[in-house]
Formats: sequence, C-alpha cells, structure tokens
Amino acid sequence: MTADRSELINDCVHCGFCLPTCPTYVLWGEEMDSPRGRIQLMLQESQGEPLTATMAGHFDACLGCMACVTACPSGVRYDKLITETRAMVEEVRPPSGRALRAAVFALFPYHRRLRVAKAPLVGYRMLGMPLRRRLPATLRTLVDLAPPLRRAVPLPPLVHALGPRRARVGMLTGCVQHAFFPSVNAATARVLAAEGCDVVIPPAQGCCGALSLHSGRRDEAARFASAILDAFTGVDALVVNAAGCGSALKEIAELLPDDPRAAALAPKVRDLSEFLVELAPVAPRHPVPVTAAYHDACHLGHAQGVRAQPRALLRAVPGLDLREIPDPEICCGSAGIWNILNPGPAAELGDRKARDVLSTGASLLVTANPGCLMQIAAAASRVGAPLRLAHTAQVLDASIRGVRPETLG
Repeated sequence: MTADRSELINDCVHCGFCLPTCPTYVLWGEEMDSPRGRIQLMLQESQGEPLTATMAGHFDACLGCMACVTACPSGVRYDKLITETRAMVEEVRPPSGRALRAAVFALFPYHRRLRVAKAPLVGYRMLGMPLRRRLPATLRTLVDLAPPLRRAVPLPPLVHALGPRRARVGMLTGCVQHAFFPSVNAATARVLAAEGCDVVIPPAQGCCGALSLHSGRRDEAARFASAILDAFTGVDALVVNAAGCGSALKEIAELLPDDPRAAALAPKVRDLSEFLVELAPVAPRHPVPVTAAYHDACHLGHAQGVRAQPRALLRAVPGLDLREIPDPEICCGSAGIWNILNPGPAAELGDRKARDVLSTGASLLVTANPGCLMQIAAAASRVGAPLRLAHTAQVLDASIRGVRPETLG
C-alpha cells in the first residue's frame, strides 16, 4: 500500500456523519455498505487480508455519489480511495463477473453505438407489461431508462458568438448526452453563443473517460482522456453539461500526470452553470412561468461543489418559481452505470427521489446530468406520476429565446 493511500485511510475517525447520506446504508443499514465500513475493509486489505469476493461486493455496491465527502467533518478523500480500490477489484475480478461490464463498456462510451441501440430499446417499451417483465433485469432497466426518440440536432464545428465575442470555449458533447439528449447540447451551444461565446465543437471528440474512471478501468479512461486533449486546444474554457464528465475532466491531470496538456486543460474545465456565473450573463431573459424543482446531480454537487450557480441562474429567470427537494443529498440511483448493474436497489432509490420531487408540487424537474434525467423520469413513471424534466441549459435557452415552458420536458 502506498503511503498516500495509508494516510487517506487513517484520516477516517469512524464518526458516522457519512451514514445518513450514504444511499446503500440508507437502503440496507449494513455497516460494510457505508463509507466508513468500506474504509475499514480497505484497511484490512492493506494489512494483508486477501481481497475476497465478499469485500469486492461491498465496494461494487458503492454508487460513488460522494455524498460522504460532503458530509465528512474530517475531510476524508473517499472519492480517491474508492476509485483506487475499484481499480484493484477490476484486477482480481473473475471472468464470470466481467461479461456484463464488458458489454456495458463496449456500448456506453460510444455515442454512435448508443444511437443504434436506442431504437430497439424504445421499441421494447411498446411491449405489454407482462411481456416486459419477462425480459432480463438489465435489459428491462435499459428499456425503462431509454428516453423517447428525438430528432438528432447536428452541430457545426464552430458556433459564432451573438454580438461581441467575450470568450472562445470548447464544448464537450459527451456520449449519453450526444446520443440520447441532442437537444441539450443544442441548447447549450445556443446559450453560450447568446452570452457572447464562440463555441468550438470538435466533431471527432469522443468519450471523456468518466464512466471508465469511476468504475476502476483506469487504463481505458486514460486512453479516452488523452483523445480529449487532442480534440480541444486553444480554448479559454472547456464547458461541460454532464456532471460526471465534468468531475472526471477536472481530475484529468491526475489521470494523465505525464502529459503537460492535461495540467493545462484541467483548470479550464467548467460546468455550464459554473462558467456562466463566472462570465456574468448579459443575454436578456424572457419569462418562463413554471414551478420547478432543482435536483443536484451527485457529481456536480458533491464531487465538484457546484450547487449555488445553477440555482442562481434559475432564480434569475423571470416567472420561474424554484422549489427545493427534500433530502437532496441522497443519490437518485443512476450513478453512471450503477443502475444497470444494480437494477433493484437503483429502482428503490429512484422511486424515493421521484416521490421527494413530487412532494414539492413542482411541475418541472431541472437537473444537469443525463443519467439523472433518465433515472428520475423512469421512476416517476413507475410511481404513477410522470414528470416533465429538463436540463438547466434547456431552461436558460427557453428564457433567452422566449420559448413557452410547455415545450420543456
């Protein structure tokens, strides 16, 4: 064990502040499925105990939501610990446990493959519920999560600023965002242009490596991240509209320590809301009369600490009534690919989040991550109260363009 890892493990004083914020502890009440319990397992492994299948199961059960990092009064870097530990788990995972993960990672980091897969998934949704229940759990989850088919919105390599240019920014289009929510990327580009930005959108850009990194597939993540460095040069900022991607890209220098381009790019990575607040919006806003609740995507709120900025932008929209969701620190159960690998508990967390959202009386849920959009939409449908959902970029775009709120979601 490295000295750094030993120090991180020993930072935990087992106070228990993390327990009520941990989704798996909230679900099961098991100590080994809490952050401090997993850190205890890490300590045992570091002292020579073999990494068993049971231990690996507790590490796999972690959503990686980082709510414990926010809650911890001792500043324990659980995010670094679980990422390193997951890489160790991947090294000893038996072949029988690799098949589903291999299939997932052959699909999700590739937006073209996702687009091809989307149509049959939506088609399966047309099956009656008795027939859908016969589908394998993973496939049934994918069918429930897949958003409605939407027309692709092609974006040019460069979107020019409207009015005087205030910045030249790169825009990450992502994998799931690109394939399943092209309208979010189009709205993001329009908002940035309206705020005086030249928006560089390299057509050859691919996956940023976030899903791989957060699942312990470090070498794979490094390959994807290196390609991102090739795609984005000469920009003032790299604007990201997916929380997990932004979190990973802000750590790209740690993933690629020997590449000076990574050290140069990391400080330029900004979530869309973070960048807009720093830039100071100037585009006129039109009323969007709607009652909306804002959901903190875990890798935006907990991993990046970006909470105030999206709320400030939404509150500045005339006519928008912003509501807060109960227990906002609890993950919705999406967590990258966690809901696909753990469909049962993910559905429990999703249903809980949907009920919390509905309790606010809001007619629109706003969030900043495609996984959250799909997870909460599916959960709302299950609990019998379908919600309209929109990305923060779409709400801002509607206000700038004077579009009716009925078009959102």
